[in-house]
Amino acid sequence: MIPPANDDRTSAVVSLREVTADTVRAVCDLSVGEHQQGLVASNAVSIAQAHFEPKAWFRAVYADEEPVGFAMLYEDPDKPEFWLWRFMIDHRHQGKGYGAAALRLVEERLRSRDAVTAKLGVVPKDHNAKAFYERLGWRDTGEMHDGEHVLERDLRVS
Repeated sequence: MIPPANDDRTSAVVSLREVTADTVRAVCDLSVGEHQQGLVASNAVSIAQAHFEPKAWFRAVYADEEPVGFAMLYEDPDKPEFWLWRFMIDHRHQGKGYGAAALRLVEERLRSRDAVTAKLGVVPKDHNAKAFYERLGWRDTGEMHDGEHVLERDLRVS
């Protein structure tokens, strides 16, 4: 769990928690705003995909006791290759600092797996999260992967 940083706009404690039989419906009901549709897969699709990919790791993002988002990683320590496959904050909870706090927790998870760098893809469309990620230390590599701009984070730098 991580309390918000001074620049966060909330006093809620943000944590990453397992998705369970008791919480899966609430997590699947989370969604991005209408203008962000098509930029990230639904949480239901992501959870289904994760169950067929042994290198997937996923968690619900909570603010205090309320699910507000979702994160999924691809972790292959044998290469080592680490991707932030999915990351979303529900449209009703965006702009509250939950995304920044959750991303710091994701980065802590990656560091605990001995990751030095991590990558993610951003769909090249309006309303994508590229500026959000860049504010938090991710940089555009100039590469494209599956039609998405690749961003990378040096995890040795906080």
